[in-house]
Amino acid sequence: MSKVTKLPLLFAAVAMAGSSMALAAKPSITSKPFGTVKGKQVQLFTLRNARGMEAHITNYGGIIQALLVPDRGGQLGDVSLGYDNVSSYVKATPYFGALIGRYGNRIAKGRFKVDGKTYKLATNDGPNHLHGGKVGFDKVIWAPKASMTAAGPTLTLTYTSKDGEEGYPGNLKVKAVYTLTNRNELKLDFTATTDKATPINLTNHCYFNLAGAGAGDVLNHYVRINSRKMVPVDNTLIPTGKLRNIAGTAFDFSKAMAIGERINDDDPQLKLGKTGYDHCWVVNKPLGQYGLLARVYEPTSGRILEVFSNEPGVQFYTGNFLDGTNIGKGGITYEFRNAFCLEPEHYPDTPNQPNFPSCILRPGQTYHHSMAFRFSIMK
Repeated sequence: MSKVTKLPLLFAAVAMAGSSMALAAKPSITSKPFGTVKGKQVQLFTLRNARGMEAHITNYGGIIQALLVPDRGGQLGDVSLGYDNVSSYVKATPYFGALIGRYGNRIAKGRFKVDGKTYKLATNDGPNHLHGGKVGFDKVIWAPKASMTAAGPTLTLTYTSKDGEEGYPGNLKVKAVYTLTNRNELKLDFTATTDKATPINLTNHCYFNLAGAGAGDVLNHYVRINSRKMVPVDNTLIPTGKLRNIAGTAFDFSKAMAIGERINDDDPQLKLGKTGYDHCWVVNKPLGQYGLLARVYEPTSGRILEVFSNEPGVQFYTGNFLDGTNIGKGGITYEFRNAFCLEPEHYPDTPNQPNFPSCILRPGQTYHHSMAFRFSIMK
C-alpha cells in the first residue's frame, strides 16, 4: 500500500490522540501596541493556551498575525504568513490572516440584485468584486474586548458596516469571537444582523505553511478535502453556475494527496488566473451542519491542520499570486506557492447564482458562521 493511501487512517488516529497532551501553563491573553492607522492606535493581542500554543491577532482587520504551533519535537513554530507591523498590512497584503467581509471571494462585475433592486459594488479584481471591496473588513479597525472564558482566552471584535459601505445595502452589525482552546484549536465565531437584506459571507484568509512560515513551497503538504464536487470558474474566476464531479481528477482530494502531485496537470481549470488551485470545493455534509472540511499533514514537522465549519464550501488556494514582492515577518520573502489557504465559505458569486445556497441575510435574522483551525501532531 502506498504512503498516500495510508495517510487518511493515520490522520484520523492522530486527531483523536491529540487531546491527551499534557498541560504546560495557565492560559492567558495580553496585548501591546502594533502601530497606528490613520492616527488611530492598533493593538496586537496574544492568546496563549495551557499547552503553550499562541495566536497573535490584531484588531486591524481581525488579522491572525501569527500562529505558534508545536512540531513533533515540541518546538513552537509560526505556521502563518504575515508582517511584523500594521503599516506593512496597510501598504500591501494579499489578505494575510485577515477577516474577510462583507463577502468573501468574488462577485461577478460587482453587481447583484436583491428583491428586484440592483446594487453596484466596488470592483477591485479586474471586472469583479473581491473580498468585500477596496476597503473590506480586513482594512478597518475593530473594537476589541479581551477576556478569559471557560473555553479559553477569547478576543471579541465588533464593527458596524454602514448602509452603502462599498456599495452594500443595510447597516450590518458584526461580531467576531476568537477563542484559543486547550485542544490547540483556534475557533472563530462570526455573527451579524442587518436592517436591510444584504449578502454576507464572512471567513478568514490565513496563509499556512505547516513546515513554518518561509520554509519554502507547500507542494509536499498532504491534503484531504471532504468533497466530491467543485465549483468550476471562467477565466476571471467567476463560477460557470454548474458543479463538477471530481473523482479521478486533479481536484480529487478525497484521499490524502500531496499538493504538488497533480497541481501541474493538464486540466483547463488549473490554467486560469495564475496556475494552481484557487477554487471552491463543495463540502460533503448537510447544509448548515458543522463538520470537518479538510485535513492537511506536513511530513517534516509532523504538524496536522484540520479545518471545521458550518458553511457549504471551502476555497482551497495554493499561493499562486505570491511572487516574492511581499517581505514578511523577520525579513522573509514569500515566493510562489509558499503557502496555502483553506477558507470556509459560501460559494463564489452566490448572489448571482440562483442554484447555489442563499447567502442573503434579512432583517430579524442572525447570521452565524462557526469555524476552527485545529492542530495536532503525527509522531
